[in-house]
Amino acid sequence: MAGLVITILLFIIALIISTLVIYVVTKMFGETESIQTALIAAVAGTAIYAIVYYFIGHGLIASVLAGIVWLIALRYLYKIGWVKSLIIAVIIWIISAIVGWLLPTLTGPV
Repeated sequence: MAGLVITILLFIIALIISTLVIYVVTKMFGETESIQTALIAAVAGTAIYAIVYYFIGHGLIASVLAGIVWLIALRYLYKIGWVKSLIIAVIIWIISAIVGWLLPTLTGPV
């Protein structure tokens, strides 16, 4: 039971960190949506990767497919174009990787 509580707490911490990273990066690009939109993007990203990995497994194809679906989610949530969503996503992934090295929370994508 303690392991489940720790896993849930780590998930919440990872979600908060992901939300903040998404919020800051999208603000750097002039987006005006609230932190709630960043939270939805973080939850959507987590769900998208989990679903794709469940059905396809881990690997390059699963990562690319999940990344494309997450780009679609970013485009929809922030009402931006493909190029801007790709640039924002790449910066989010880079910052998330750096944060993950400095402050490990959970394994897998942010």
